[in-house]
Amino acid sequence: MNTGKQDQTFMLEALQLSKQALPNCRPNPPVGCVLVKDQQIISAGFTQKPGAMHAEAQALAELQLPLIDVCAYVTLEPCSFVGRTPACAQSLIDSKVSRVVIAILDPDPRNNGRGLAMLEAAGIEVKLGVCTSQVQSFLSPYLISATVY
Repeated sequence: MNTGKQDQTFMLEALQLSKQALPNCRPNPPVGCVLVKDQQIISAGFTQKPGAMHAEAQALAELQLPLIDVCAYVTLEPCSFVGRTPACAQSLIDSKVSRVVIAILDPDPRNNGRGLAMLEAAGIEVKLGVCTSQVQSFLSPYLISATVY
């Protein structure tokens, strides 16, 4: 399986997971994450109720660190800020994943490219824009726009 096709396959898995987050994750967006090593899903997660784990944290929770040669597929850019939970971008950095594939950037003005920048600054390979239209059509009603305060 080529990397482009593989990226699409695993991102669509993450998208299916994100649907399981509803309605309990609200007002947070329903995000899905799968962690892949050697073309196999080794863990997965989706956004839990407010104050509980985000998708990335749930996927990381059961695994032994470091996660060298692991790729994270996330439907929405990992958060770069600490709220009721730690920043997911930092959690991915701390886990030592090698690559992060993101479907869409988070338009929330607290994030909006910052999570991606944190991952790249830490030396993690980042690919943006896999299955964008499918993820955007599902997630857009749940996102905080940069024009909303």
